[in-house]
Amino acid sequence: MFRGRSTDYRTGISFTFLVLSFLFAGVSVSATIDNTRLLKPATDEEYRQHSGEKVQLGQMLFFDKELSGNRNISCATCHSPVIATVDGLSINIGTGGQGLGVLRDAGNFPPTAKDPQSRGSRNMTPLFNLGHRSFRTLFWDGRVQVDEAIPQGFLTPAGDVLPFGFESPLAALSIFAETDIQEMTGQPGTNELANASLIAPHEPVWEGVMNRLRAIPEYVDIFTQAFEEIDHDPTRMTIVHLGNALGAYQDVAFRSDNSPFDRHLRGDSAAMSQNAKRGMRLFYGRAGCSNCHRGVFQTDHDFHAIGVPQVGPGFGDGDSGTEDFGREGVTGDTNDRYRFRTPSLRNVFLTGPWGHDGFFSSLELMIRHHLDPLNSLYNADPSQLVMPPRADFDAVDLLAFNDNQVTAAIARAIEIEAPKHILDKDIAHLLDFLQALTDPSAQDLRNLVPTRVPSGLPLAEIR
Repeated sequence: MFRGRSTDYRTGISFTFLVLSFLFAGVSVSATIDNTRLLKPATDEEYRQHSGEKVQLGQMLFFDKELSGNRNISCATCHSPVIATVDGLSINIGTGGQGLGVLRDAGNFPPTAKDPQSRGSRNMTPLFNLGHRSFRTLFWDGRVQVDEAIPQGFLTPAGDVLPFGFESPLAALSIFAETDIQEMTGQPGTNELANASLIAPHEPVWEGVMNRLRAIPEYVDIFTQAFEEIDHDPTRMTIVHLGNALGAYQDVAFRSDNSPFDRHLRGDSAAMSQNAKRGMRLFYGRAGCSNCHRGVFQTDHDFHAIGVPQVGPGFGDGDSGTEDFGREGVTGDTNDRYRFRTPSLRNVFLTGPWGHDGFFSSLELMIRHHLDPLNSLYNADPSQLVMPPRADFDAVDLLAFNDNQVTAAIARAIEIEAPKHILDKDIAHLLDFLQALTDPSAQDLRNLVPTRVPSGLPLAEIR
């Protein structure tokens, strides 16, 4: 490869070779030096728009425990506005837990039928800016995504039984937590929704959820206000209406594009500190962060194996059943093993722990992992995990982590190349830039919490 100099000392030829040097390396000159001038701020037209009535309905549903089997958990429990749309845990505790965030417990041991039977499988993903039309692939493994080849328009775990009519991938995604035994449905034998899941995993549960809502006159009125075709006829209320309302609420409530970085892109030269600007140039330049975290929302919406250690119960993969093969679980392609979706970094300072299983409780450690993933993997410290203890859960949490063969397989799959010559001061500047991705409004979302919900169930966490 050319090194930027030529045996011909004429300036023009030397510069030409400099350009070729970067192009043959697969990196453009502008990307290496400073490609931030190519970024455009998000605009209103790029976000999905919704009526106030639909958003209001979605808000009620988002906070109402009526959607869960044992009426003890809502969407907002794990995607809490009080905790920047996440739960602050490495891996979530679903139905049967009590409390919010790091104060949530893991239930009793030995567990009763209504206690959690396991932890979740992955770290809770934040909901910011998913109303922007560029977000077409969701979940850590991308199991919900836009797919025009599918008649319904979306790839989802429901396959061809997914109903028609969802307005967005987020709307389609929003009907699946209600069918997950660990997240919201609960154990068979404890409620009618969980019992319905024994018939089929999705349709009977969705119908059970809608039967509950149809029996609440206030919901019939609010659904009618949001969707005229319902016309006060409860039988016309469907799971598609529910998903579209939940999607609309999240689209609007969690739009978050007024950070110092956004204001900088819109022309406010004083919005970001000088150190944050240095970090931005590193991020989009020689630090290589934007190879995956590219664009205005810092994501390529693609999947990469970066060597995050595996903890928790996993996704049922591998010999022990406690591994998480990531994207392979959707594609069936072994080349996708241990690849996970690149998350957007908006409000990233507020949404830890970080990694697909929330292994890193420090954002600096997450950055340092990217800079030397192999060393980080083999010297990982599980004491930083944020997971409510329970004897039976604790016995499972580190099975994959302590398996040398699993660690070696994760190491072999690592596909990111660590940049060279990144100093401690550079990491400090990168952290300054990541801080500048925080929208001030995201630091206090208490105004999104309603005072009541139509079911009459308490908003506080109950068991």
